Parts: sequence; structure tokens; C-alpha cells
Amino acid sequence: MKTIGILGGMGPEATADLFVRIIRLVPAARDQDHPRVIIDSNSQIPDRTAAIRGEGPSPLPALVETARNLQRAGAELIAMPCNSAHAWYDQIASAVDVPVLHMIRLTAEETRRRLHRAGAPSPSGPVLLLATTGTITSGLYQRALAALGLEAAVPGPDVQDRVMDAIYQVKAGKPAVARSLALDVLFSETARLDPAAVVLGCTELPLVLGPGDLERPVVDSTEVLARAAVQAAFG
Repeated sequence: MKTIGILGGMGPEATADLFVRIIRLVPAARDQDHPRVIIDSNSQIPDRTAAIRGEGPSPLPALVETARNLQRAGAELIAMPCNSAHAWYDQIASAVDVPVLHMIRLTAEETRRRLHRAGAPSPSGPVLLLATTGTITSGLYQRALAALGLEAAVPGPDVQDRVMDAIYQVKAGKPAVARSLALDVLFSETARLDPAAVVLGCTELPLVLGPGDLERPVVDSTEVLARAAVQAAFG
């Protein structure tokens, strides 16, 4: 089985969440049944949304160095539990000699599968994307979903500010406040858009929201990445 590298720290709790999910997805009866996992939780990587908006330094040098650290330590594949950091995916992937999983493409593919399983091959509503302002500005999800015939819908500026507030409340260790904010956005935007599915396109959001919060597909990008990492580790 292959060694998994986690390029983390964006934020630390989302990194830990990915690791826990990987552990739980492995059908293990003993320690030795689990793949080796190497984690570099580099919380000093500059803010991705600020960089995408031209308001802060680029995280690329730190992202590349962290990916190379993982490879040097023995990682044979890399999972990066930060959707916004995928704005630099090509540069990161080309800087190492091991595969780097693309969480956004994988999540878009899972969204299509979930909609088909729900019996809606041609959904009438869009896919509601809840993510950082940086991820939305990058257009990565919109393009990935469009390539699969799905339309992405995003909150308006005022509501997006509340999404970012919820995300930063998670980072600040205030999950109850974050969940209240996130649920308010989820319910208001679902009522407004009547989406076919919802994508939790920020790895902080699955820490306070989940599939049980709506009676429609809620696609968790962290869970998607964890499953892909386990599948890749076991070939």
C-alpha cells in the first residue's frame, strides 16, 4: 500500500479532520492494516483567499516547499485539504514527482454521481457552491462542474461575507457560532435557489455542516478527498 502525504495546515482542524476520515475509511482490524500517513500541517502558509484577491502574498512558495517536504519524507501521493489552494494546483503538482489528488475535480465528479443516484440525470436546479471567496473567485468549481454539464450557483456578496465569517469562526475555534452562521446561509440560499445539490467546497464547512442538514445531496469535499486518498493508497 502507498504512503499518503497530507499537505495541511489550511487550517489545522481541517487537516486533522481529513486524517480522521482516512482512518475511519480503512477496513482495518489492526494498526498494520492502515496506510502510512505523513502530515505536514504548515499553518504558516499565507492566506489563499487574500492572495487570489491580490490582497496578500502568494502561498505558492510555501505550498511547493511543503509538498516537497512530504515527498522527501516518503509520501507516494499527496492530498491537500484546502480547496482554495487548488488555484496553484498545476504548479504544486509539477514541483513533485508523486501524484497530487485534485479535490475540486473529484468533488465535481462525486456531485454528478450523487445526482444521478438520486434519479436526476438532468437536474433542474443548479449546484449551490459554499466556499471561500478565493475559491469562488478562482472559478475552479464553476469550470469543473460546467465540464460535467452542471451549473454552479454562488451566494451574493452580502451572503458570501457570512460564509467567510462562518469559515473564520471555525478557524477561531468557535464551532457553535460557525454552525449558526453556516446554517442560516444554507437555508436561505436553498430557499432562494432550490439547488439540486450543495457542495461544501471549503474544508472548514464540513466541520459544522453535514448531509443531515438538508433533504438533498450535500457533497462534502473533505470526505471525497479522504475516499480518493484511501483508494489511491490501496491501488
